[in-house]
Amino acid sequence: MADRPLLFVNAAQVVTCAGPARARRGKEMRDVGILRNAAIAVSNGRIAMIGAARDIEHAYSDPEVIDCRGGVLTPGLVDSHTHAVFGKPRFEEHEQRAEGLDYMEIADRGGGIHASMRDFAERSEEDLYDIGVTRVRELASYGTTTLEIKSGYGASFDGELKALRVIGKLAERQPMRIVPTWLGAHEISPEHRGSDDRRSAYVDSLIDELLPNVVKQGIARFADVFCEPGVFTIDEARRILTAARNAGLGLKLHADEFKQSGGAELAALLNAASADHLAAISETGIGALARSNTVATLLPGTMLFLGKAQQAPARALIDGGAAVALATDFNPGTSPSVNFPLMLTLGVSQLRMSLAEVLLGSTVNGAAALGLADETGQIAPGFAADLALFAIEDVRELPYWYGARLCVGSWKAGAPCHPYESVTKLNPRPPEVVPAG
Repeated sequence: MADRPLLFVNAAQVVTCAGPARARRGKEMRDVGILRNAAIAVSNGRIAMIGAARDIEHAYSDPEVIDCRGGVLTPGLVDSHTHAVFGKPRFEEHEQRAEGLDYMEIADRGGGIHASMRDFAERSEEDLYDIGVTRVRELASYGTTTLEIKSGYGASFDGELKALRVIGKLAERQPMRIVPTWLGAHEISPEHRGSDDRRSAYVDSLIDELLPNVVKQGIARFADVFCEPGVFTIDEARRILTAARNAGLGLKLHADEFKQSGGAELAALLNAASADHLAAISETGIGALARSNTVATLLPGTMLFLGKAQQAPARALIDGGAAVALATDFNPGTSPSVNFPLMLTLGVSQLRMSLAEVLLGSTVNGAAALGLADETGQIAPGFAADLALFAIEDVRELPYWYGARLCVGSWKAGAPCHPYESVTKLNPRPPEVVPAG
């Protein structure tokens, strides 16, 4: 039996992001397709019609109607880089950084990723799932409808499989589009750091023991490696990712976050879906991404939280012809934020991106970074009805009211992620700001 048609009416603006079902780059990132006085019809979870409300309302009998009440309707936001399944937060490290300790010094003191790994090992799948549910719902409350979640805190092979099972349960039971990524190469355990032979044996075990189990169980769509001096080298990352590609997984790469390492070039060479972070990317790396299909996923919240002055060179990447996406990097140590619209704010103010560029970077290009550009990320006939409604009158307000939670409803394939009914009594406008004096 077909689902009851769903109509979205009375939006001040409908931001379609419509266009080719692939990542946008260069001049293509200048236009997001803003419609006024438009309505949307959804049938069987997909966009069926976009047009004048009068025409659409006459085309359907007995539809369910969502009154957007003068808000702005956009594609659901696509967060293509998170580590959302973790246990306790690492707030003590925030103060340590203020005292002058850097990322590697905190790790040497037992903090960083290893602290999350130790905590993760002590938790049950049920506990991690319950924590994950809360976080996923918080992400949805800011307008995110598609979410990538990485493993990487497992600390052991059994722990990594546990993490991916939890992510799988979230994908099955929560009303969001959740993409699982295997990040078994997140950190090298201390006992394997002592010699080249031990490092090589550890990489061998990831490839020969853990990867086959991940693939056999069908619990990951992508493989990722933290390629950075002090973590995994270019050669190690190449070995792991090549094996993952041969096993049928898509590829992603933590690349050039703090130091130039050639990670962007490797991602392009391997035709990875995305190269992420890139705050220290070289000019050669920018050129390599511009000539490739690999999406440059930028994570401005991470560098802000770490107190770093240097952000990824978004302007050079876009002007050079690379496809650029934005994501939260939501994780316990370096970006503890579920607020995707805040990343749009940072995209404009810190990365010098335009409104159109940050919107396409958080929808169409985020979808491309997950291999979903033909499914979600735009409001166009045939695409999934993944939508977000914001209590603003002009889409330029979305990055302007920084830190505010303006989402008053989000839908994945026409089904509520962040329930509209629970917020219909809220004032749909931010409080008026009256200048002092």
